Amino acid sequence: MFVSARIKIAAVDLPAVPHDPRRALPAVERVLAEPAALPLVSLYGRELVLIHLRRLLSALRERLAAGDAPPAVALTPAAILAELGGDLADAEATGLRRVLNATGVFLHTNLGRAPLPAGVARALPELLDAYCNLEFDLEQGRRGRRDTQVIPLLRRLTGAGEALVVNNNAGALVLAVAALAAGREVVISRGELVEIGGSFRVPDILAATGARLVEVGTTNRTRLSDYAQAIGPDTALLLKVHPSNYRISGFVASVSAGALATLGREKGVPLLVDEGSGLLRPHPAPQLSEHPSLAELLSAGADLVCGSGDKLLGGPQAGLLLGRPDLVERCRRHPFYRALRADRAAFATLEAVLRMHARGEALPIDGMWPEKTAHRARLERAMTALPSATVEIVPANAFLGGGAAPELPIPGEALAIRGAGDALQRALRQETPAVIGYLRDGRLVLDLRTVDARDDQALLAAVRRALAATVTP
Repeated sequence: MFVSARIKIAAVDLPAVPHDPRRALPAVERVLAEPAALPLVSLYGRELVLIHLRRLLSALRERLAAGDAPPAVALTPAAILAELGGDLADAEATGLRRVLNATGVFLHTNLGRAPLPAGVARALPELLDAYCNLEFDLEQGRRGRRDTQVIPLLRRLTGAGEALVVNNNAGALVLAVAALAAGREVVISRGELVEIGGSFRVPDILAATGARLVEVGTTNRTRLSDYAQAIGPDTALLLKVHPSNYRISGFVASVSAGALATLGREKGVPLLVDEGSGLLRPHPAPQLSEHPSLAELLSAGADLVCGSGDKLLGGPQAGLLLGRPDLVERCRRHPFYRALRADRAAFATLEAVLRMHARGEALPIDGMWPEKTAHRARLERAMTALPSATVEIVPANAFLGGGAAPELPIPGEALAIRGAGDALQRALRQETPAVIGYLRDGRLVLDLRTVDARDDQALLAAVRRALAATVTP
C-alpha cells in the first residue's frame, strides 16, 4: 500500500544576483538601427562608424564596470549616437586644417609654402567641381594641350622661347636631365651639389635619370676653367644649381650663368640653371637683389631654366621649365613628361596667379614689406584686444623661407606675449583655426606679416581663449 507523505522544506534566503549595469548598454546593431545613424553612415562610411561605435561602447562598458556610472540617459541609443557624431568629427579634424601662420616665415614649407591670393582661391571651385576645357580647344572643337593658357603667359613674363609645366621643380630638373643627358655626362660644381627639403639630394636625383655627374672645382671655389677642362665628347649638359637654403662666405668663387652660357655656346653644350624659387622677374626687395630671376637667367644666355610655382611666384605646387623651344620640345616628348605633368587644379591656379603677375597686382608675398606706420597701427589695434599685462610690441626679423635669401632677415615688429609660453603655444595649435607662432626668450612671438589682415580677429579671439586656459591671473 502506497503511503503519501508531505515533506515541508524550510525556506532559505538566497543572496540576490546583483544587477550588471553593463546590460543597460544597447547592442551595436540596435544603435545602428536608429534613424539618426543613417546620416553618420552616409557621411563617414559604415566601416568607420562601426570602429568608433565599438570603441565608444567599450569605453562606456569599462566605466560601468568600474562603478563610474554615467546618467541613464547617456546610455540610450540617441545619446550614444550624439557622442559618436562628435567623436567622428574630431577624428576627421585631424586631417588638413586651416592654420594662421604667425611665424614670420612666408614660404613655410611645413605650412604649405605660399598662400594663394584670396581672389584666386575663391574662383577655383567653378573650375574644379565641374568639367572644364583643360585639354579641349573650344574654338576648333577638338582635343588641345593642357598648358595652352599658361605657356603664353610664362613666355611673356620671362622672355622664354617656350615653356612647360610639371608637378614640382624636382620633376622639372629630372625631366630635363633625363631628356637631354641620359647615359651621358652632366658637369656641375661641387659647391652646388645641394640637399633640398626632405633629404633629397641633387646627385641622387640626377643619378636616377641615368646621367653621369662630372664634379668640378671645390666646395668653396669653382672657376670657369674647371668647367672648360671637364667638357668632353660625352658631355650633354652644363648644370648650375642655386644654393637655395645655405650660403658659403669668405674665400669663395663661383661662375655666373652668363659666363657658363658663353662657354656652353662655344663648346656646343646647353646650360640648364635650376633657379629653385620661381622668381619670374627681378624683385625690388633688398633681400632678393642678389637672387637671379628666371627672366634674368634667360637673358644672360641660359638655354633652360627651372623653378617652383609655390614659392616666390606665389602659386600652386608646380615645376616650370623654360627656354629654347627645341630643348623644351625634347622634354615634352620624353615619357617622363606624362608621369610628371601637373593636374587641372595646378593649371587653373597657375594661370590665375600668372595673370596677376602680368597685371602687376599685389600678391600675398608683398605683405612681407608693409608700410611701417600702417603695420605699427595694426599691431597697436591687436594689443588693445588682448590683456595689456601680457602683450607688447617687439623688434622681430621675418624671413622669406623656402630656400630664398636664408641669411637676409626682413626687420620689423611683432607681438610678444608673456607667460606660459610652451603651454600657450600648445593651446594655440589646438584652436580653430590653429595659430602657429614661435618662442623667444620665454615669450610667444606672433608676427602678423605672415597673417592676412582679414584673419586678425580670428587670431586674436584664439589668443584670448588660449590665454584664459593657460595663464594664471
